[in-house]
Amino acid sequence: MPGKARDAKAPAASNYRRIYAVVRRIPRGKVATYGQVAELAELRGHARQVGYALHATPDDVEIPWQRVINAKGEVSTRVDPMMEGLQRSLLEAEGVVFDRHGRVDLDRFRWRAGLDSEPRRKKAARRKTRKETRP
Repeated sequence: MPGKARDAKAPAASNYRRIYAVVRRIPRGKVATYGQVAELAELRGHARQVGYALHATPDDVEIPWQRVINAKGEVSTRVDPMMEGLQRSLLEAEGVVFDRHGRVDLDRFRWRAGLDSEPRRKKAARRKTRKETRP
């Protein structure tokens, strides 16, 4: 059933595009966690899918993948350990500092867009509702 396989891949491809769009917004010298990217892509609870998407990034897609790290502030381990060193080097070249344990201070370097807040659409809708209900 070729049609079913294609249909099953469509949501993943859509999710990957949303993940890539979020990662492209992370500014130079800042990092985001896998969970943060998932939340901003409206995929709350799907941090691993962010990792899968970054691993599957096509060669012709330019995204700053190095700016996504784990919730501990560390570069996640990979099958090819050279990639961990590359990611760290790229981040350091952007001014991101690692401590002696190989961690990034998330209070200092975390990208703050949308962190711990509702998506903009929900905020805008809530503001509109408040305005309508005011005397």
